[in-house]
Amino acid sequence: MDASHQLPWIPDSFAALYQGQRGKLLVLVEELRARYELCEDLAQQLMPTAQALHHDDGLAEDDVLGRMQAALSVPDSGLREDEAGWVVTRLAELLRW
Repeated sequence: MDASHQLPWIPDSFAALYQGQRGKLLVLVEELRARYELCEDLAQQLMPTAQALHHDDGLAEDDVLGRMQAALSVPDSGLREDEAGWVVTRLAELLRW
């Protein structure tokens, strides 16, 4: 059984970012939980900004998500590149884009 099945409060898609090829977690559960909460909170907080860029500025959904990806992928964002991708994917889910 891989580690994601032991963490029902963390989506498999996020847990996969921190699993080895055999499904074993590469970090402590506490770190995984903290990183997940950070990324989920960030996706939630970015919703109004993304909606404003789309509705007020007239940007296409893909353009908004591309800008978010670019902003979150810089080293100073505090996110790993795969976390940034997860946040943008989660943001799109939340916005139903």
